[in-house]
Amino acid sequence: MKVKKVPMRRCIGCMTSKPKAECVRICRTPEGEIRADATGKVNGRGAYVCRDMACFDKIAKGRKLNREFEMQISDEVYARLRAELESIISASGGGNIE
Repeated sequence: MKVKKVPMRRCIGCMTSKPKAECVRICRTPEGEIRADATGKVNGRGAYVCRDMACFDKIAKGRKLNREFEMQISDEVYARLRAELESIISASGGGNIE
């Protein structure tokens, strides 16, 4: 019997590897829009964050998405991403929202 391989992704906040299902993808679309991707299937460059708002706070404080997506990202975009992630995490019923 074959064991199915679980895809792993590294959180850019805490730098730990976790199963893809336990992470939320943040995507830069080909048009340059930055958004949270609940499905994990939106076209574009992706970065992953744990379902823990403390990890997102580290990303926002360190401006890590600027480096990850090689572009300047405004405070308004970080604030919008925070709201999107909070709704995704609360809808899935998991994670740590503080």
